[in-house]
Amino acid sequence: MDFRAAGHLEPVKRDPGRATFLELFFDLVFVFALTRISARAFEDLTEGPAREHTAAAITGSGKTLLLLLALWSVWQGTAWTTSRYDPYRVSLQTVVLTALVCSMLLGVAIPRAFSETGLMFAVAYVVAQLTRPVILSIALGPHPYRRLKIRMAVVFAVSGVLWIIGALLSTNMQVMLWTGALAFEYVAARCGWPVPWLGRSTVSKWEIAGEHLAERYQQFFLVALGETILVAGFAYSEGPYESGHVWAFALALATSIMLWRIYVQRAGRILGEAVVKARHPATIGRSAADTHLVMVVGLAATAIGYELIIQHPLEQIPGPWLAMTLGGPALFLAGRARLEYEVFGRISPSRWVALTVLVAASVPLLFLPGVAATAVGVLVLAAVAVIDARRAHGAPPEAAAPPF
Repeated sequence: MDFRAAGHLEPVKRDPGRATFLELFFDLVFVFALTRISARAFEDLTEGPAREHTAAAITGSGKTLLLLLALWSVWQGTAWTTSRYDPYRVSLQTVVLTALVCSMLLGVAIPRAFSETGLMFAVAYVVAQLTRPVILSIALGPHPYRRLKIRMAVVFAVSGVLWIIGALLSTNMQVMLWTGALAFEYVAARCGWPVPWLGRSTVSKWEIAGEHLAERYQQFFLVALGETILVAGFAYSEGPYESGHVWAFALALATSIMLWRIYVQRAGRILGEAVVKARHPATIGRSAADTHLVMVVGLAATAIGYELIIQHPLEQIPGPWLAMTLGGPALFLAGRARLEYEVFGRISPSRWVALTVLVAASVPLLFLPGVAATAVGVLVLAAVAVIDARRAHGAPPEAAAPPF
């Protein structure tokens, strides 16, 4: 393993380049974790009262979303760390390895996180979040950024109490405390990690390797997209292999291809260039984090929709199932529209038209077989991809023009 140990840790002076093998190894854990998210959501939507009662389906989906947001928080915190400091330093690799082990435990705990494995999930999450600023505060020595890490450690220590206590209480109390803890962390991050007597930070002043961070977002998007392929493959491999199931599987693969095509059509490809050109790279980096979170949630919902439709292609599907099947692509398009704004400072009309079509189509699709919903999703995404390709055909590559 390549590492550097001499001297105190300092923020990067230049972009460290491509992601390290350890970072890519870390990403592989999230392939497993995301499949557990999909499995849990599928179970919530098909077993017990959730299949018949919308309120139960919404409650189950909310719990699963809470777990997904916790996973994203761990991944994002680690990605920002390796984009601000030398990823070959021993302290940084310790941070990544700790997060890797904890993320694996999070994935294992996800299916029963609100029952038998709640304490495992809580402890793994708190360790992943708390050890990062603690290790960095030691490695930074007298550097001014050390105060930021101390403030982060204080925040995660406070929220960690809520995570641990919540895991020991009833499900309703657990959900309330975990939601409060996660909201507390997200608000603290947006406000510069304020702590009484220790001050707060301004995100626009943070040093960051923009191209490295942009590549990490792109890689996580591919991880989430790959998870949709895995879910579709696993669902179809269980059989039966009748015509309806074949069509549902083929449409699922076509949907994943369209999602990839739309993402990489220029804006997704040159995000790194946009971060470098931005007046405040850390600001666009934070904005891109929120954007990719929306798209990843959309991909997770899309994967759940794949499994539901592949196993029940010719059945008339309930509203919560349709929300996954069409809501996933809709969330992706909404996030992709925001990404276009971050890179070019504008949004193509095709995004809003496509979202309107998906919403309008949801009502009649409630009375049609599930595979029809997947087909509509593919057609809408394909239309967006074709419009993007036609706009770019014969024209010079559009340069990044971030509004930040």
